[in-house]
Amino acid sequence: MQLGIAAAKGFISGNEFREVVEACLLVIEEYKPLRWIGDNRNLRAIRKADQDWFASYVFPRLAASTIRRNATIVSFDVFNKMAVEQLLERAEDLGNMIVKDFDNEADALAWVSKPIDATEGD
Repeated sequence: MQLGIAAAKGFISGNEFREVVEACLLVIEEYKPLRWIGDNRNLRAIRKADQDWFASYVFPRLAASTIRRNATIVSFDVFNKMAVEQLLERAEDLGNMIVKDFDNEADALAWVSKPIDATEGD
């Protein structure tokens, strides 16, 4: 099915945040999955500097990637939810990738598992 999954645990920021995200990007670029699940349930707030870095560095790489469906399991932390919402509002171009939020893993997996239409994301 070409699926990648990343699960966040707790609060990370600065270099640690960037190293974890960079590792995910390298997995995406090497294995070229079409689907991704980001399990953010236990992720805490994302600092402003890390949000800025993500918006300018990560979104362009995701847009250029093979990812077509990106499911996010939303965090229990209200500050993380707000940060992710703000980040997505800043995303100018996500290429052919569609991002959708879920409250649980089963629904996220069901959505990413559906066949991908050739025009999806256009």
